[in-house]
Amino acid sequence: MGRVAYAAMKRSLDVALSLGLMIAAAPVLALVAALIKLEDGGPVLYWQLRVGKHGRTFRFPKFRSMVLDAEAKLVVIRALNQHGDGVTFKMKNDPRVTCIGRFLRRFSLDELPQLWCVFRGQMSLVGPRPALPREVERYSIAERRRLDVVPGLTCIWQVSGRSNLPFPVQCQLDSEYIERQSIGTDLAILAATAPAVVSGKGAY
Repeated sequence: MGRVAYAAMKRSLDVALSLGLMIAAAPVLALVAALIKLEDGGPVLYWQLRVGKHGRTFRFPKFRSMVLDAEAKLVVIRALNQHGDGVTFKMKNDPRVTCIGRFLRRFSLDELPQLWCVFRGQMSLVGPRPALPREVERYSIAERRRLDVVPGLTCIWQVSGRSNLPFPVQCQLDSEYIERQSIGTDLAILAATAPAVVSGKGAY
């Protein structure tokens, strides 16, 4: 299959599945929003600026899973980063995560609002996860390969260990995906995503 045909088919799949999933998940979305609001009265969504294809930035929503002053507290705990490379920050028992937030992260429910980004074309169902601008600033030339494609809701390393994998391994897997991307590969990753989410392995 040629690149143009693949891109058209991938986009059609993104639109159809993201719309269908948003409709089907509407009751879950409403329940999660209510639980977040009940816990501390803060905003339901947390918006970040993320980097997409060719370095274009876009607003990226997640269900808020952290305390209201999470960014300020990051300065205090940055030295505890379990991704020693320093590009990304991951901490298994991050004290900033709320009670409902731990449940949301365990089953990746905090990512559901990103279906809207998929529907709009800022993201795809499958592709490298979109990075923060401060992370991209520290990318090597090889790591910038991730910016050659539309970022995804799920990716190959998310079904291969998720946050347990160090950042260089994540980049290697993303590069391998970019080299051999196809509808078959995308469908295989989507099929593997549900079991990975249910297991909760590497989700934090």
